[in-house]
Amino acid sequence: MLLTCARWLIVSVIFVVMRGGRLSEDARLLLPHWRTGLWMGAIGYTLFSAIIYVAAYYTQAVNLAILQGTIPVFVLLGALVLHGTRVGPLQVVGVALTLIGVIVVASKGDVHILMALAFNVGDLLMLVGCAAYALYALQLRDRPPIPAILFFMLMAAGAFVASLPLLVAEMLLGQTHWPTTNGLWVIAFVALAPSFIAQLSFMKGVELIGPGRAGVFVNFVPIFGAFLSVAILSEPFGVYHALALALVLAGIFLAERRTK
Repeated sequence: MLLTCARWLIVSVIFVVMRGGRLSEDARLLLPHWRTGLWMGAIGYTLFSAIIYVAAYYTQAVNLAILQGTIPVFVLLGALVLHGTRVGPLQVVGVALTLIGVIVVASKGDVHILMALAFNVGDLLMLVGCAAYALYALQLRDRPPIPAILFFMLMAAGAFVASLPLLVAEMLLGQTHWPTTNGLWVIAFVALAPSFIAQLSFMKGVELIGPGRAGVFVNFVPIFGAFLSVAILSEPFGVYHALALALVLAGIFLAERRTK
């Protein structure tokens, strides 16, 4: 939770420095939408990150990466429920394949674990986190008509505020891990790369090619995540990982195709 809090504190400070004398003008634009921005930052950034960090205590990083492939499927189902978006036959098949992939990775490809319903708690937590991020992504469709970078600044502030109670709870439980020198580098990387640069790059991508095409690139998270988990963390990559990854990617591909 210290990492969650620190990453969004750094991003918020960067925005304050960037905007400088324009903060008062920004505040007038953001004030009517502060509730929306704060809760979206809390759900999409803080809750999602916090759940991943907790889940990582119970499951492998490669599992976390593959299970993030369910986000587009949660978005598809959410769009159906919240906006009445039509779902074609191929999309139904895609959802089914992705869910099978999730079951494979959660059960480690062991039918006995599946029959006993002894799934890893970390895998189940990760699915909750993905559902939370999907809710955030769905809300982006109706975000206020203000510059994207300003709304991102508001969401970053919301993420920081929402992370404070989690940090306090962690400290009261005596579970806070104060960073070593390597830990400080980790915090700096997480704040600058995935929290700041990646988010701004994604928004620019949406501006250039549209949200539909840009959203497809989320599907590369399982591929990059699985590869880096093996290359950097030397985690084992089993046959069931390969099968689950293939199922998740195939499901996403079908779920995003438009039927005639």
